[in-house]
Amino acid sequence: MKSIKEKIKDEIKAGNRGKIVLPSDFEIKYGVENTKKSLLRLTNEGFLERLARGIYLYPERDELLGVLYPDIETIAEEIALRDNARIIPTGIQALNLLGLSTQVPLNAVFLTDGSPRTISIGKRKIKFKKASPKNLAAKGRLSGLAIQALKEIGKEKVSQDEIIKIKEQLKKEEPENLYHDMKLAPSWIADILGDLLRYYYE
Repeated sequence: MKSIKEKIKDEIKAGNRGKIVLPSDFEIKYGVENTKKSLLRLTNEGFLERLARGIYLYPERDELLGVLYPDIETIAEEIALRDNARIIPTGIQALNLLGLSTQVPLNAVFLTDGSPRTISIGKRKIKFKKASPKNLAAKGRLSGLAIQALKEIGKEKVSQDEIIKIKEQLKKEEPENLYHDMKLAPSWIADILGDLLRYYYE
């Protein structure tokens, strides 16, 4: 008969390498203590990699690069899913995801309606910052990112080139999402989103 550790190992192996593993994936089935001990043993055996407290990785390895770590946003989204929380990237992270910056932030900040906290992943940090429901109410992923990116740049500093790049990205967004989300944005950002809606309906 297989031990709980071996059963958990089999379940993890059934998924893809590079997958984030959380204790909550197994706690209902095997209990909190059994899960905790099993994940610790699997980490000590080198089967799993511990990213941070309560966050593990079923690692994908490259011959030259070693362990291939998932990007910060993937990890943040897994944590948010576990906590049943909404998140939205802000600042440099939002700029990076929209292709407006090649800078990869060392510390990524996400607005959340979950618990505010900071999680260290190696040398990088994920900060979850408590936000009002309005800041998390965007329906469109791209329009939500655009609002945060434009807030980061600022009304006085945003260039025409950046506005053009954002509008190009937002052409992939559903018009109804744009219409919904422009009402959540500061007026100068709403004007930019509104310009794009005119492009759809002209």
